[in-house]
Amino acid sequence: MSENKNQTAAGARMEELVKQLNAAARAYYQESREIMSNLEYDRLYDELRLLEKETGTVLAGSPTAQVGYEVLSELPKEHHPSPMLSLDKTKSVEDLQEFLGEQQGILSWKMDGLTVVLTYDGGELAKAVTRGNGEVGEVVTSNARAFENLPVRIPHTGRLVLRGEALIGYQDFRKMNEEIQELDAKYKNPRNLCAGSVRQLNSQVTASRHVRFMAFALVEAEEVDFENSRAKQFEWLKGQGFGVVEYEKVNRDTVAEAVERFAGKIRDNDLPSDGLVLLLEDIAYGESLGRTAKFPRNAIAFKWADEQAQTSLSYIEWSPSRTGLINPVAVFEPVQLEGTTVSRASVHNLSVMEALELGEGDRITVYKANMIIPQIGENLTRSGKITIPRHCPVCGGDTEVRDTGEVRTLYCTNPECQAKKIKSFALFVSRDAMNVDGMSEATLEKFIARGFIHEFADLFRLERYRDEIVELEGFGEKSYENLIASAKKASHTTLPRLIYSLGIPGIGLANARMLCRAFGGDLDRLMRANQEELTEVDGIGGVLAEAWTGYFASEKNRESLENLLKELIIEQEQAPAEEQIFAGKTFVITGAVEHFANRNEMKAYLEARGGKVTGTVSAKTSYLVNNDIASQSSKNKKAKDLGIPIITEETVLSGKLPDGEEETDAH
Repeated sequence: MSENKNQTAAGARMEELVKQLNAAARAYYQESREIMSNLEYDRLYDELRLLEKETGTVLAGSPTAQVGYEVLSELPKEHHPSPMLSLDKTKSVEDLQEFLGEQQGILSWKMDGLTVVLTYDGGELAKAVTRGNGEVGEVVTSNARAFENLPVRIPHTGRLVLRGEALIGYQDFRKMNEEIQELDAKYKNPRNLCAGSVRQLNSQVTASRHVRFMAFALVEAEEVDFENSRAKQFEWLKGQGFGVVEYEKVNRDTVAEAVERFAGKIRDNDLPSDGLVLLLEDIAYGESLGRTAKFPRNAIAFKWADEQAQTSLSYIEWSPSRTGLINPVAVFEPVQLEGTTVSRASVHNLSVMEALELGEGDRITVYKANMIIPQIGENLTRSGKITIPRHCPVCGGDTEVRDTGEVRTLYCTNPECQAKKIKSFALFVSRDAMNVDGMSEATLEKFIARGFIHEFADLFRLERYRDEIVELEGFGEKSYENLIASAKKASHTTLPRLIYSLGIPGIGLANARMLCRAFGGDLDRLMRANQEELTEVDGIGGVLAEAWTGYFASEKNRESLENLLKELIIEQEQAPAEEQIFAGKTFVITGAVEHFANRNEMKAYLEARGGKVTGTVSAKTSYLVNNDIASQSSKNKKAKDLGIPIITEETVLSGKLPDGEEETDAH
């Protein structure tokens, strides 16, 4: 009886773990968001696997039994000739030694991107297929031809099949994210960005994303003898022009040192990795071992055992941003992690801070996610003794807590907060705003600190400080001339760009265009508009209207704009040439986009065809665009409650919008 009770309890726990892990995996892989740390996911996964071993039961849908996720896009599908299996994993170097036994092995990076299978015939790239769910992948041949380092023609003219990882480096990832102004539209990590880039319908977008390919396995090479050696396969692939994952030959006695060498390279490795792979060097022997239902037996993955340390939380530092958002940062007694001293970790928002029940003096564990990003693992004492500041730590202005229902955040309400100043100028010069090329935040900080810039108009009057700028560190005559030329070019702008650049809360480029359209491009009328007039414009609700009128009620803001207009030439935007197939329709875009470079590009596409794009689902919304129609996000729920159709990008691109109050897309 006791045994049955234990089995029942284990079964209930397994059901709970399967639900939690699949929700976390779905959020990470399909929705580009994180609801659980890597450390927590691994802990729950290991607990589930242990319970399955103890009970002899594996539940349907268990992540330990699934190879991957179902393909959801409209790209052409193709079955793989043989299943692409996952690898068994360990965090123990001793397990790697035991795995090798007396055999030689190949130790390489476990790259964190999107797996792609390439086929070459007659020396030409014939086909590229993503891993998909392990059984069925998506054909992305045209996009693979846009990978930066991939040869489309090779010396070998026989049939060649190989596997590798499509990747976007950290440097390119950061540059692309910096260009995205909306916080919730930023990509969470290079893997999400890469997956969306490879699965584009437009290969030009793929080409713009700097995707690279690193081979990690040769499946078939017609009429080539590799003398039963994986290392010789890798070297041969290099000779054909492929980028090959960095690797070392190891044995039982040398694998531990090799793991340490790879660990020492993580900080300087631009290509994202989430561990190592150990592959048996002897091809025939490895293949003779066969496979389990999920794992091949000739290879094993090694995940870094996150080095953890206990320390004491000293205090929470509150860090304001341009938007007024004040982020909590945990400051703790310094500890050594992965060879460096760590004393700070982002806590992200009030919701995370409160879930951890942080308090000054609490004993916490800290670790580095993938040996790079400091994170709080657990709070061991959970005192909850943190007082949320009532005043901004920079300007002393009042703060307020905003609760969206999903996340609690803290904001500074003072529009004159100095912490917002540099960020406000950074928005003003950004690409979608005034587009002053070369004016970085670091440069703005220097100019503001030296008194060159007090208001927006001063960015077009920098000739006054020529001598001082030329003498600044990092500048010179050429840099100065380039900056002045860029400012002169930016002074020829459009009214929507100008309005967006002012940084009025909630007024993005799309809303700015709608307002300009509704008021006939008359800036004087726009500045005098009252809330009633503004809310008549589709997509402009009471909150945005209040922010707009509040901005122009400020004499200082009006004076600043008048000074700025003296430096600008406002040009008329050309009317779109495209057929106005979306005229009279209002769209809201949510979730990650796949077939456009970013949400702004999709907005431009819809607006050029007569549509309007807003940020909030309301009774005036015609369609909600979300590639994950089944998502339980707040916008999806509200659209369903209001009977607003939820459609995918493919529906938008087809131009055939559903009629009536449909809940989902055609599929």
